[in-house]
Amino acid sequence: MNADAETARGTIRVLIAKPGLDGHDVGAKLICRALVDAGMDVTYTGLRQSPEEIAASVKKLRPDVLGLSVLSGAHALLCRKVAAALREAGVHDVLFIVGGVVPERDRALLEELGVDGVFATGSTFDEVVAFIRERTGRERTGRGNTGHDEGAR
Repeated sequence: MNADAETARGTIRVLIAKPGLDGHDVGAKLICRALVDAGMDVTYTGLRQSPEEIAASVKKLRPDVLGLSVLSGAHALLCRKVAAALREAGVHDVLFIVGGVVPERDRALLEELGVDGVFATGSTFDEVVAFIRERTGRERTGRGNTGHDEGAR
């Protein structure tokens, strides 16, 4: 089934990326699994993606949601760069969420940068799933993609 048919059917498509040099991706893989279990079609780009690579993947794959996993403490810088790369790539219609080690004091700054949802360490999978469903206006309909890298799509 092609991507347009999946979207028309209601399956939420999510791209999860690890920007920068952060080499810890257990959390990213766990959220991928939770989203797949919730019926979403999930693509994981892997570690150490540049903002430009992430924007290119979003433009190519056209997900409903872009999720960044950031544990390095560089969330503001990386979100700023990813948001700029998305604008430069002409991407304006993706729900942009960030998860990881994000202090509460940085939430407003991330929102100013264009981040739609912030899920700090301790957020539950149910909170993330509910937010995505609410903001996309779609519910579970498919089994999702169990592939965990862009090549598995």
